[in-house]
Amino acid sequence: MPAEARLSDRGSYDAVVVGGGAIGLCCAWRLSQRGARVVVLDRATPPAGATRVAAGMLAPVGELAFGEPELLRMTLLASEAYPGFVAELEAASGVNSGYERCGALHLALDRDEAAELRRVHELQRSLDLGAEWLPPRRCRDLEPGLTPSFNGGVHAPEEAAVDPHRLTQALLAALAAEGVEVRAGVEVAEALLDSERIEGVRTAAGEELRADAVILATGAWAGTAAWLPEHARPPVRPVKGQILELRAPDGEQPCERIVASERIYLVPRPDGRLIAGATTEERGFDTTVTAGGAHELLREAYRLLPDVAEMELVEAMAGLRPGTPDNLPLIGPGELDGLILACGHYRNGILLAPLTGEKIAAELAGVEVAG
Repeated sequence: MPAEARLSDRGSYDAVVVGGGAIGLCCAWRLSQRGARVVVLDRATPPAGATRVAAGMLAPVGELAFGEPELLRMTLLASEAYPGFVAELEAASGVNSGYERCGALHLALDRDEAAELRRVHELQRSLDLGAEWLPPRRCRDLEPGLTPSFNGGVHAPEEAAVDPHRLTQALLAALAAEGVEVRAGVEVAEALLDSERIEGVRTAAGEELRADAVILATGAWAGTAAWLPEHARPPVRPVKGQILELRAPDGEQPCERIVASERIYLVPRPDGRLIAGATTEERGFDTTVTAGGAHELLREAYRLLPDVAEMELVEAMAGLRPGTPDNLPLIGPGELDGLILACGHYRNGILLAPLTGEKIAAELAGVEVAG
C-alpha cells in the first residue's frame, strides 16, 4: 500500500484481519510486506478454526471434481506457487513448515471404485494433469504396505503436503518480524459503520480499531458473524470433519506418500505421525468427536494400510470446513464498502491460503494478481 495512503492515528490501521487461521495470517503477512499497518484478531489462539485440524494436503489433482473448472484453475495455480511461497516464508521466519512434495496414490478397493476412479482419471488425462493409472503390482512397488487386494490406482507424483501447525508457527514468526500484532482471545462484537461503509470494529472489551479495510477470514463462522449486518454476511456454512492423528511406535511410517481411497486420505508427516481424515458431515457447528466417526476412519485406514492397526492413536479431533453453495472461495469485496472477504475455502484452505493472501494484498493495493 502506498506510504501516503497509510493511516497514522493511534488505534487505526490500514487493515484489520478478523480470523487467525492460515488464510487470515497469510493475508496479514502479504499486506504487511506491502507496507500496510495490520492487526490480526482471533477469539482463539492460532492455529485457529479449520487450520487447527487440517491435514495439510496440497492435492489439486487428487481432489479434482467434475464441473469445477474455476476451482481447478485456482488450485493448480496455488500448487505451482507453493514451493516458492514456502521458501520465502521459511527464510523470513526461520521455521520449517513441514512442506514435502511426497506425491499421492489414489486407490480403488473394488470394481465399483475402480470404475469411478478410471472416470476421474480420464478427466485428469484430458486436462494433462500428470496422473498415471497403475495396476496393483506397480502400486505396491511404490507402497509395499498396501492392502493385498485392490483394483489399481492413480499415481499423482506432484502432489504435496504441509504441516498446518508448523505453517502457522512460521507465519506467526514472519508476522512478528514485520512488527504485526496478532491478538488472541479477542472477540469482535460490533462493526463500526458509516452508512454502507465499514470503518473498523469494536471488540467485546470495548476497544475501537479503525481501518481502511476489514478482512473477514473467520472460516466457517463467516456466515454467522453477528457483528456484521445480516445482508453483509457471506453465504458460508460449516461442514464438520473428524480426523485422527496416529503415530508409528518405531517412527517408521506405513507409507511415504499420501494414500487415499474414495472414503479416506492418509497423510504422512516427516516425524512419524500419520493423519487420517476426514468425515464430511452436515451437522451445523457441532464439533463432537464421535465413536462412529473414529471407527469409520480407522476401518477405512486399515483397509488401505493394514499396518495402521499397530499405530498409536494420538488424538481424535473435529473441525468445521467453510462451505459455499458452489464450493468456490469468496475472495474480494463484500457487501459493505471496506469489507473484504477471504473465506469459504471448504476443503482447500491450506492450499489456497498463500494465493488468497496475494489476492487480498493486491486488492487493497489496487493491482491485479493471477488466479
